[in-house]
Amino acid sequence: MKIKIKKLKEDAKLPKYANPGDVGMDMYAMETATIPPMGHYMFWHGFALEFPEGYAAIVKDKSSISKAYLHTMGGVFDAGYRGEYNTHLVNLGSEPYTVEEGDKVAQLIIYPVAIAELEEVDILSESVRGDGAFGSTGKK
Repeated sequence: MKIKIKKLKEDAKLPKYANPGDVGMDMYAMETATIPPMGHYMFWHGFALEFPEGYAAIVKDKSSISKAYLHTMGGVFDAGYRGEYNTHLVNLGSEPYTVEEGDKVAQLIIYPVAIAELEEVDILSESVRGDGAFGSTGKK
């Protein structure tokens, strides 16, 4: 699948796959920032994408920084979005974490998605789970 990418900032490092067969493209910080415990920071990446309807670009955690208790927030980009991509990181740890310019901060995954047509009804069909929520299957 070919996706169009436009550099919005001259010094942007474009996302890329680290290895053949990877599903996530590495995304890179364009600046250095220290994220305090329970704090957050928005990293802008200096590029925009164009891809067909029926797909979404989703920003997900890198395992290397999730080990440091960093987590991505939000991160769903629709096919019609033409603005600059970003990664919103939150530090869930107890220590500040410094991201250096050029560090990998997230991975970008292109997913095929179903575009749903909602039909409002008065009754939903029965299922084994029903309306069971958290803990509905028990601990064992």
